Amino acid sequence: MKLNITYPLVYSLIKLVLLLPVATATVERAFSAMKIIKTRLRNRMNDEWLNDSLLTYIERETFKVVDNEAIIKRFQAMKTRRVQI
Repeated sequence: MKLNITYPLVYSLIKLVLLLPVATATVERAFSAMKIIKTRLRNRMNDEWLNDSLLTYIERETFKVVDNEAIIKRFQAMKTRRVQI
């Protein structure tokens, strides 16, 4: 039938209406995560650190697969530390 070609504005409106709940839920989850991560004590963290913290919190299922020893070795190799982990 190709109604999307005949009525392109109606088709675009329907796509936006169907996408809106998904987009809104994603944004709400991100703000909820930011509220948990950025507490009053950590209010002065820079954008990069906040970004990294939010990423690991939101994608925690993915990060559960990563071995802790690999993280520790990677962290130690970044630069010398005063205390050995």
